Amino acid sequence: MTIYELSAEDIALTMPDGIALAATLYRPVTDEPVPVLLEALPYRKDDMLERDHYERFATEFGFAVCRVDVRGTGSSGGAATDEYPATELVDLNTVIEWLAAQPWSNGAVGMFGWSYSGFNSLQLAATRPPALKAIVPVYSSDDRYNDDVHNMGGAMRFLDLVDYPSFMIAMCAMPPVPSLWPGDWRAEWRSRLETNEPWLFTWRAEQRRQPYWQHGSIRPDYARVDCPTMIVAGWADGYRNNTFRTVEALEESGTPWKLLIGPWSHMGTEKSLPGPWVDLTAEMARWFGRWLRDDDNGVDDEPRVQIFHRRSTRPEPDLAEVRGVWRSHPGMPLADTKTLELDLGNGVATHAMIGDIGTAAWNSCAGSLPWGQPTDQRYDNAGSLTWNFPGDGLHVYGHPVLRVRVRADQPVAFVSAKLCDVFPDGTSALITRGLLNLTHRGGYDADPVALVPGEWVDVDIELEATAWSLDDGHHLRLAVAGSDWPNVTAPPAPVTIEIDRDASRLLVPVLPSLDDLDEPDLAHVVPDKLQSAAGITWSVERDVLARKTICRTEHGGQWVSAKGYPCGEHYTGLVELDTRTFDQRAEAFARFEVEYPEGQTVTQSTTTVRTDATHLHLDVHVEAFDGGQPFAEKRWHKIIPRDLA
Repeated sequence: MTIYELSAEDIALTMPDGIALAATLYRPVTDEPVPVLLEALPYRKDDMLERDHYERFATEFGFAVCRVDVRGTGSSGGAATDEYPATELVDLNTVIEWLAAQPWSNGAVGMFGWSYSGFNSLQLAATRPPALKAIVPVYSSDDRYNDDVHNMGGAMRFLDLVDYPSFMIAMCAMPPVPSLWPGDWRAEWRSRLETNEPWLFTWRAEQRRQPYWQHGSIRPDYARVDCPTMIVAGWADGYRNNTFRTVEALEESGTPWKLLIGPWSHMGTEKSLPGPWVDLTAEMARWFGRWLRDDDNGVDDEPRVQIFHRRSTRPEPDLAEVRGVWRSHPGMPLADTKTLELDLGNGVATHAMIGDIGTAAWNSCAGSLPWGQPTDQRYDNAGSLTWNFPGDGLHVYGHPVLRVRVRADQPVAFVSAKLCDVFPDGTSALITRGLLNLTHRGGYDADPVALVPGEWVDVDIELEATAWSLDDGHHLRLAVAGSDWPNVTAPPAPVTIEIDRDASRLLVPVLPSLDDLDEPDLAHVVPDKLQSAAGITWSVERDVLARKTICRTEHGGQWVSAKGYPCGEHYTGLVELDTRTFDQRAEAFARFEVEYPEGQTVTQSTTTVRTDATHLHLDVHVEAFDGGQPFAEKRWHKIIPRDLA
């Protein structure tokens, strides 16, 4: 294998409206034109987010890589008005056209990335730039309304408020890198602090799917994507649903595709909690090699579906490795599944909801700690309606569905459904979950409609995609509750729901066997070390007399960037529920420090979201410090009505 020398260069790319985007080019030193890979992010390529795969793509695999700060972030000009704005599509089409035209480029561009840059890889592909020949979206979504950090089942994600929606307020207010900014970098810093509106305000005001959330979602019009697409997902990640439905639609439209699903959380596949682990850079390089320079590397001859099938594993919040097996599926991923229809019995089951049910699986997107994995579910199961079924030899695979007839005594009510693997000693491991705000019973494209208290409604609740095999002697448990807090907000008021068991069913997709499926040939790795819990807070507290449940987080770190800048970050978070009134509160603090040769900078934000029965109350405070002295600050206050949520 040829190992190339590396060339790295900071450049500015001018957009049609005159705004310059900051980019870094990593190129292999060679006289031959090479394919180019593009990653575009708002997470500051020069200080806040660095990885080594850019260099590896160039030196080991012979690709050029262009890494771009999207408009208004990092050292790029313009305004950061929102995530995935329409201007980003124009900008990145311009970047792709420029990359394809360079003399060192072979004219073929690929796009890739984790999370945000996986989202915009799909979005760019849907615009069909001629030079974009393949994409690899990793941990990304096809549906911004229901499968992102904002909403789930028509309900607001609550714990996520103390993470991405809050820290992006401070990150968008950070200064450009002084040495990369052509003018007065402090003037630009002050401008960002004064003019950037927190994205959170828009997200919380837009409580219905259409039309805001459809921008940036390729669902349902998948046929717009016609370049070869390799989707990478993780069973512990929050974007696991951009899997089966997307590749099925790509197959229908004739677009080449590949699907790789591991056990991973929202972390690199080489170091995720949990493993086992795969060298994704090498796997992506094979995909891009096939489609960007016609490498004869066997990609066309391999099964297109490579999936880790998890097996009964005792839950831990920082589980290092989950049991299971890798398997290849020769055709469509769900082609061989059968559906078990499980009876829920007779009569009416009544559930007076407990507002804080859900803390044992406190968010549906595990990642770096404190965003850990689900713990033992038996405590939450005890406060839910439960049904047990024999689990011996069951290979659950796909999207289970709870088909339920339900009524409530309030106009707004939620139904949370969880499938669990129950061990002989009572340990309960979460397999998958789903939730529906019953005011969205007509579908997410329709306007929500309040329930008529006491009136039966029939709904299907689709649970998230999964692959899980139960050991002999284990039981499959369905747990149904009226809340999944703090993963999503609790409903506006305490609710009692009733389920007509005679008219309800659990539909479970299963594979007959895994033994007749081959093991894929993947680039397996074992990490030198995994993330430690040292210095990280993740706590759940109950103030018994105040009738409040509180979850707290604290984490951060320090490092030196590749350019030699000492950097630091610190986060604290709190979510609180009054279990009598269901009033809720989320508080978040984010602080970013970078010491440039030109000055020591600190940018920090404090965000508070309070909910009562009728409104959301949002307060944001942003501060900046230059050399330890106050530089600028701004405050916002917004009140937003709750829209049947």
